[in-house]
Amino acid sequence: MARLVAMQQQTQPSLSLLLSSLSDFNGTRLHSQVQCKRRAWQTKRALQVSASSSKNILIMGGTRFIGVFLSRLLSKRVTLFTRGKAPITQQLPGESDQDYADFSSKVLHLKGDRKDFEFVKTSLAAKGFDVIYDINGREAVEVEPILDALPKLEQFIYCSSAGVYLKSDLLPHSEKDAVDPKSRHKGKLETESLLESKGVNWTSIRPVYIYGPLNYNPVEEWFFHRLKAGRPIPIPNSGIQITQLGHVKDLAKAFVEVLGNDKASQQVFNISGEKYVTFDGLARACAKAAGFPEPVIVHYNPKEFDFGKKKAFPFRDQHFFASIDKARHVLGWEPEFDLVEGLADSYNLDFGRGTYRKEADFSTDDLILGKSLVLQA
Repeated sequence: MARLVAMQQQTQPSLSLLLSSLSDFNGTRLHSQVQCKRRAWQTKRALQVSASSSKNILIMGGTRFIGVFLSRLLSKRVTLFTRGKAPITQQLPGESDQDYADFSSKVLHLKGDRKDFEFVKTSLAAKGFDVIYDINGREAVEVEPILDALPKLEQFIYCSSAGVYLKSDLLPHSEKDAVDPKSRHKGKLETESLLESKGVNWTSIRPVYIYGPLNYNPVEEWFFHRLKAGRPIPIPNSGIQITQLGHVKDLAKAFVEVLGNDKASQQVFNISGEKYVTFDGLARACAKAAGFPEPVIVHYNPKEFDFGKKKAFPFRDQHFFASIDKARHVLGWEPEFDLVEGLADSYNLDFGRGTYRKEADFSTDDLILGKSLVLQA
């Protein structure tokens, strides 16, 4: 079996080209490209998705991140199942008043707790939904009542995670790779197994790292906070660990592509961006996308620190990326955003407007930067 270090060495030339290409972006050109992509995505919202035009669709979740963009792409009235703790709709930055009004007019709300299984059964049975998009399901036990309530369900589309794959020296991960029954995403694996055992028409989407406007996970936001504050970027170990990000709008488009698609029946698809990137390259890409100077990167050995329960870096400290070839070949799906354009879209529509999910916390950074034996890039 090829050693991981060999893979790292083989990958360096392509990574160098990637980082070089990132540095070639002109700010004005980048802004124009992002605006063009944004208009193209908004145009897709106006297109009719024929598979959804006559379907009674329920989205489990839908008010925080993925579901916000997915629901805007569905052509017909859609119902969101939430606990009602957040507004059911919100106008997105850059969204016209007319587009928002059109979207709001087609959104229905079913308020409840999905862990109240009896309520789920009775309320869903009464509505007779044809299609379920389960965006926030984590455990199989949360899905079984939905299936029980809807014996004539036409399709169950599930948001799983590429985190289910067993760690391997052979990358990228494909849908046929071994999975890890002990991973922190084991509940998603068990849900996929449940769907298969029930014989329903199901499709599972496995994203890698998701980014984009409204992201509630500290992915790009973690870098933007440090760039805005003019602080060094602390990155564990060598910084050449390879990872992968996919834009939320591309993910939403993939969710629509599988709707009513016979080729997607009882299939799993990895969904993410086209390119892979190193941790160091991601820091530079965030700076380029947001218009900040090239960052100072500080490498450190995590084993030399006790961070307690705090997370010093938002990514798993390993190579982690997946092939999207199956989705491209079977579904005809293609990601529209390259990494820098996608990060610019996220910054311009969210963090750059002064909105973010979590306040900056530099306490672990200060521990790292204060250590005399730290290695600087």
